[in-house]
Amino acid sequence: MSCYFVAQIQINDNEEYEKYLNSVDEVFSRFNGKYLAVDKSPEILEGNWSYNRIIIIQFQDEKELKHWYESTEYQKILKHRLKAATCDTILVKGLD
Repeated sequence: MSCYFVAQIQINDNEEYEKYLNSVDEVFSRFNGKYLAVDKSPEILEGNWSYNRIIIIQFQDEKELKHWYESTEYQKILKHRLKAATCDTILVKGLD
C-alpha cells in the first residue's frame, strides 16, 4: 500500500535550514521515494495555516518510508531542519 510523508514547515532560521537542504537530496536519492509536491506558497482554501512550505513524498509502503526516515543518513541531517523550523510531519497511508 502506498504511503506518504507529509511535512508542514515554518522556517525560522534560513541559514540553518540551508544546511538541511544542502544534503537532503543526496540522502533521499538512496531511497525509494518520489517527491510529489514541494510548495513554498500553497494556497489556503479553508481554515488557518501557519506554515510557509509543504512537502509530500510518496513511498511504495510504510516500510520504505520508515527505512528512509529512520536511516542514519537522514537522521544526521534532520537535526538541521528541526533546529531551523517548526515542523508537523505525518505518515499517511494510501487507498491502494
